[in-house]
Amino acid sequence: METTQSAGGITGNVLFYSTPEPLNRDQHGKLALVHQDKPYAFAAAGTAVPLTVTEFGPAGLSYPIIFAGDERTPLAVMGLNQGENLFIHADGSTEVGVYIPAYVRRYPFVLANDDAQGRMIVCIDRASSLLSEAGETPLFDAKGEPTEYTQNCIKFCDDFEVERRRTDSFVQLLKDNDLFELKTATFTPAGADGQAGEPQVVAEYYGVSEEKLNALPIEKLKEFQASGALAQIYAHLVSLVGWDRLIAITMFRQSQAPAANLN
Repeated sequence: METTQSAGGITGNVLFYSTPEPLNRDQHGKLALVHQDKPYAFAAAGTAVPLTVTEFGPAGLSYPIIFAGDERTPLAVMGLNQGENLFIHADGSTEVGVYIPAYVRRYPFVLANDDAQGRMIVCIDRASSLLSEAGETPLFDAKGEPTEYTQNCIKFCDDFEVERRRTDSFVQLLKDNDLFELKTATFTPAGADGQAGEPQVVAEYYGVSEEKLNALPIEKLKEFQASGALAQIYAHLVSLVGWDRLIAITMFRQSQAPAANLN
């Protein structure tokens, strides 16, 4: 994937990217990466983050994996309330052992569609605090060529794009076999007497229907197994127990908030 010399018409999903610019030596030749021990502050308000299908296994150990919108985009749900991330904090730190999606790890680099050129180009978020002329790791060398660091970042973006397209094919497979259904995540509060109260809906989302999956012909299930799709489907289904974890973390932090305000 090449860098570019002109802006063109850039389109695409730019969650977290406030000022995406095509990477080029003329504008960004003096920029360098700012080393931060806690680099993920930009994602602290990311309630749901896009996932690729090959991430379902590790991501499912940390949070629910759902499908959203008409495109049925796979998302890692990282919080219950809008603008809340229970695993990435405002100071850029993360919960110990939590899986960080590749969508987050590629920042501040990203690939975007250049409609004028009819291709994808490498961009950076120019507003990112991770980039500065006073940074430690340059994006370009003295000859104006991308440094090894930049080349590695571009490769990461290229690999991510490959996985994104594989994810599109996986989602299309689920659509073609009519496996999606509308699901709800619920929470049952306990009353003052300790008795269970009325269940409350926490979220509505699309997920794979186990009933529809089990009704598929054995030949189709074997195809799913051979392609690896079946394993990813079950990773998604198992991940849904993570709603209970999100609810428990949210309730615990809410219970701690009044005590913190008194200190």
